[in-house]
Amino acid sequence: MLFNSIAFLIFLPIVFLLYWCVFNKNLKFQNLYLLIISYIFYGWWDWRFLMLIAFSSLLDFLIGLSLKKEKNVTNRKLLLALSLIVNLGFLGCFKYYNFFIENLIVAMDSIGVNANLYSLQIILPVGISFYTFQTLSYTIDIYRNRLEPTKSWIQFFAYVSFFPQLVAGPIERASSLLPQFYKARVFNYKNAVAGSKQILWGFFKKIVLADSAAVFVNQIFDNSADLNGSTLLIGLIFFAFQIYGDFSGYSDIAIGTARLFGFNLMQNFAYPYFSRDIAEFWRRWHISLSTWFRDYLYIPLGGSKGGLTAKIRNTFIIFIVSGFWHGANWTFIVWGFLNALFFIPLLISGNNRNHLEIIAHNKTFPNVIEIFKVLLTFGMITLTWAFFRASNLTHAFSYLNEIFSPSLFEAPTVFSLKVVLAIIIVTVLEYINRRKKFGLDFLNISRFKKYSLYYFLMGLIIYYAIEFKQQGFIYFQF
Repeated sequence: MLFNSIAFLIFLPIVFLLYWCVFNKNLKFQNLYLLIISYIFYGWWDWRFLMLIAFSSLLDFLIGLSLKKEKNVTNRKLLLALSLIVNLGFLGCFKYYNFFIENLIVAMDSIGVNANLYSLQIILPVGISFYTFQTLSYTIDIYRNRLEPTKSWIQFFAYVSFFPQLVAGPIERASSLLPQFYKARVFNYKNAVAGSKQILWGFFKKIVLADSAAVFVNQIFDNSADLNGSTLLIGLIFFAFQIYGDFSGYSDIAIGTARLFGFNLMQNFAYPYFSRDIAEFWRRWHISLSTWFRDYLYIPLGGSKGGLTAKIRNTFIIFIVSGFWHGANWTFIVWGFLNALFFIPLLISGNNRNHLEIIAHNKTFPNVIEIFKVLLTFGMITLTWAFFRASNLTHAFSYLNEIFSPSLFEAPTVFSLKVVLAIIIVTVLEYINRRKKFGLDFLNISRFKKYSLYYFLMGLIIYYAIEFKQQGFIYFQF
């Protein structure tokens, strides 16, 4: 079920009212209710894949209990290995099987061997990359003795399938989200209002910014061979804001919806396009994934404790794996490699943790040097988005080649003031509220101004929804 669908707009208020008016007296029934509606929410897309998420949940629930009882080191390692092999095996089969087969065929052909191998027509289960990482964090943390396993299968199944963040995150750790299913939840009006505001902001970024930009991005990327450099540059800039509005918009809707039901999810985006270097950008972009790779891959590899060579190696590994996590295509691997390449100079010089506070933290406006750093960082990140959006490497390189050609100075043939207006509104509101959790988290303006702004944004959402075609969420494919 898509957040930006009529079905969800009917689903959410009904589920909300039943949750607080019917199932609010008993925690076990409340959790069971959440589990059922989460499975309905996920099964709305394709009911066949409910068995996959149920099996993954059951496997890690049982392994978690076994890890607690097992004292033998070898057996504990075998239990962890079983969880890793099965979960990553499912992910590899559905997401990467065809990628490896197709590249193996090409490699064999290059040495004159006719490999009689076949790819499969496989549907990628929505959200498999996200809920797989959630279940893995559970078993790994129990194995490390950092988490007590739950004895309630209802709570665990509800944690894995919690519908607001099930299909595109944030990727919640069991240590953070699972305990919230143990505690009685009481309706909190202020929390519900804050959640509603964050949902509104998420819908604005998705429908007004991302969906409007998508129309022109698709047009430009699909016809890039016939367009000049300035038009391609506009397409790339629009895509930078499309993917931000799309993914951070989903996260805002997810976090806001969770608050309606008495849950707190982690902040997944912290105004990344105000970053002054690549390191700061990756501390602010898709935070739940970045910190997951840090804790479960980067640190086990040695992190930053070894020599410079080890640090560089580990950095490249984590970025390339992150790229591959996003999709089975060489474009994502190159995208990850480029981000690592941009990150390495900061690591070598020891400047990778220079900007821990948001820009102009104690000031109204940034200085000229900070503005230059933000624009430079945005430019570098935007160039890497060409590989993220392009259909293949040839497409990405030809796209960038045309941007860096004399046609860059010709007048663009595709443009949209409506997209620019959306970019300006999002940028201004998020800059004003950059010290808060989201762009509508106002505290110090009058009630009249706040509600005037809310109705203005709702009006734009309705207008843009009518004007532009509904788009699916980009990260559903990951």
